[in-house]
Amino acid sequence: MEPWKEDLVHSFQTIECERQVFAMAAELARGLGFDYCTYGLRTPIPLTRPKTAMYSNYPLAWQAIYQEKEYLVIDPTVQQAIRSLSPILWSDDLFAPTPELWEEAQSFGLRAGLAQICRDAGGMTGLLVLARSGEAVTTTEWQTKACHIMWLVQAVHLCMARIVAPKLMPALAVELCRQEAEVLRWTGDGKTSGEIADILQLSERTVNFHISKVITKLQVNNKTAAVLQASMLGLL
Repeated sequence: MEPWKEDLVHSFQTIECERQVFAMAAELARGLGFDYCTYGLRTPIPLTRPKTAMYSNYPLAWQAIYQEKEYLVIDPTVQQAIRSLSPILWSDDLFAPTPELWEEAQSFGLRAGLAQICRDAGGMTGLLVLARSGEAVTTTEWQTKACHIMWLVQAVHLCMARIVAPKLMPALAVELCRQEAEVLRWTGDGKTSGEIADILQLSERTVNFHISKVITKLQVNNKTAAVLQASMLGLL
């Protein structure tokens, strides 16, 4: 591993405050030629209303407008990032479907930028956006800085997921014993409690006990939700 990579990873691993993580990310972004930095973390569950945490040094007035007009829902940068792991370079074409958003963003000096998403094994999604008031980010510039930006994205996301995710989603701290996980896996395969009892050589009462215990641990309403959540959290 190259020295700068080791230094970057070590620096983030020693931080225990999300605000300090973001401050370091913003400083590194400036070193890469970007005035502004935004990072968002989204949980994989609940599916209908995932919990999010946002950190930004965009102009406060723009942050207020962005939130008031719910631009997050239609922001092409965010929408495209959700569907792809590829870097997203800002352009007039990218923002063509949302001209008002693009015009207002530029009025606050946000005229050029790029976004890169990161997903981890636990299902947490992080999006890092770097922006500036100067010239557009070209493909050549991206290729030149890609290695540093990708490492920055990974380092920020791993650190934020470690610090922030447990606050957003307490279920991350849940642990399943071997039999609980086995019962839940077979449940996910569509087996009944009676069938699972035969497969694992347990009583049906014991199987139902394990299912009930997992439902309580994950704070869900039924075994279907328990299977889904446990799967998305990497517990199976």
